[in-house]
Amino acid sequence: MRVILYMAITPNGLIDKKDGSADFLTKKESDSYVRAVKMAGALVIGRKTYEVLSKQPEFKKFVKAKIKIVVVSRKKLYFSNSNHCVAHSPIGALMELKGLKQVIVAGGGILNASFLSKNLIDEIYFDIEPNLFTNGINLFEGGDFDLKLKLLGTKMLSENEIQLHYKILK
Repeated sequence: MRVILYMAITPNGLIDKKDGSADFLTKKESDSYVRAVKMAGALVIGRKTYEVLSKQPEFKKFVKAKIKIVVVSRKKLYFSNSNHCVAHSPIGALMELKGLKQVIVAGGGILNASFLSKNLIDEIYFDIEPNLFTNGINLFEGGDFDLKLKLLGTKMLSENEIQLHYKILK
């Protein structure tokens, strides 16, 4: 299974505003993210990210496409959608998706750091958004890792947005 971290970030490494709003993200970035998740067929996210995502237009697209969503949380969660489930660790999340060829991991910062700390990510896509703010959520929150990356490619998403694609060297 190829595990891909896919995140929209600011140039200063923030993935969200403190209040959880992602109003700095553009339609081009959203479309790119939705394509990646649909291609993989599975998404792993944290509980807070699930709460935010479930109110976004992308969520309806994921439900319609029957995307398997695993929410990593220590809390017990209940879902009305049978394609959504909870796992209590990054390894548990991947066990829920056993047999798939590709999985997208998409935040939050604590989840991103926990996957990288356990060396569970194979590739990273960063969609760099042209916004700066300081009161936000870090891309990697509380992790402990030191990884080398190899740039696989770059792509302009729009006049002001660029996508970086890295492989993690193991």
